[in-house]
Amino acid sequence: MNSDTLQKLVEKISVESFGQTFDYNATFNTRLRTTGGRYDLRTHNIDINPKMLTEHGAKTLQGVIKHELCHYHLHLNNKGYRHRDCDFKKLLAEVGGLRFAPLSSNSSAYVYRYICTECGQPYLRKRKIDLKRYVCSRCHGTLKLQKEAMYK
Repeated sequence: MNSDTLQKLVEKISVESFGQTFDYNATFNTRLRTTGGRYDLRTHNIDINPKMLTEHGAKTLQGVIKHELCHYHLHLNNKGYRHRDCDFKKLLAEVGGLRFAPLSSNSSAYVYRYICTECGQPYLRKRKIDLKRYVCSRCHGTLKLQKEAMYK
């Protein structure tokens, strides 16, 4: 799927689900890493993470598009367009959009598991830590690396 096909899909979903047209640009943005999509309040454009389609399928892509279109339509109608607003939650439930985007396969999961040698308290970290500088927060015991590359 290219950007032209995405644009047509967004326009189609907007008319079918919201009964209003989408008059701005929708594009794929490969720089999006931790989110499924983004609605720009200034330009009213929508960016979509292409991994929503390639890794999770067309149904997930449509859910993300509906989520971003909720932001778009509510913002232009001067209603609550933020995630915490009641208007947003209500409209998202009505159209069947996704509340959260699924994690990508290469999103950083916990890779390092440290454990306290005194009390056994586990610590999961994405990055390596210097064991000479850090101690257990519970008993101030020393930490040791238990597992590496746990979830990758």
